[in-house]
Amino acid sequence: MELKVEIRTILGKKIKDLREKGFVPAELYGNDVKNLHLSVSEKEFKKIFKEAGESTVVNLTTEDKKSLPVMIHDVETDPISDRIRSIDFYQVKLTDKIRVSIPIEFIGEAPAVKTFGGILVKTLQKIELEALPNDLPHKIQVDLANLSEIGKGISIKDLKFSDKVKFFASPDTMIATVVEAKAEEVAPVAATETAGETPAAGAAAQPETPAASSSKETSKK
Repeated sequence: MELKVEIRTILGKKIKDLREKGFVPAELYGNDVKNLHLSVSEKEFKKIFKEAGESTVVNLTTEDKKSLPVMIHDVETDPISDRIRSIDFYQVKLTDKIRVSIPIEFIGEAPAVKTFGGILVKTLQKIELEALPNDLPHKIQVDLANLSEIGKGISIKDLKFSDKVKFFASPDTMIATVVEAKAEEVAPVAATETAGETPAAGAAAQPETPAASSSKETSKK
């Protein structure tokens, strides 16, 4: 995936004019690389971000045709207009492994919910892993059709990945399970939302019937 960018000389309050023309201020940084101020078309960036997310390598193409392999590290959006205010790109070395959290995409329906009236509990939303940039999966798909019985679950060891990918959580870490409806109020406290990281105090699994939502905002510039 390629994204055209321009070296930005507009700084400070003048950035407002840049945004009004449909461009977003961006910063490029990384180990052993020079920080660059960039601008990028908001429309084109949204297309790339929808496809790449934060776990796929994107090649930034500058005016001098130079190609820079990066990952989208941070995106700040306006909470009112939902317009993108700024972007951080992190330049990667394709020969160096990196450690990131990959989002889980749940697909299908759990038969045990529809047939037996069970409650679907998703205990993870992301999984932390390590790989070379080009070997990182964009997302981790988990098929809920395998949950055919009450009490049945899907854990990390049930996922099939290349040996080029290293997980940082126990193979027995549960991703999703179906419990009896009457057990909803006493469902066990979940592991951390991102496998491989320390859980926040009081974090708990979210039972579903089934409907899920996720949200993400970023830091200020």
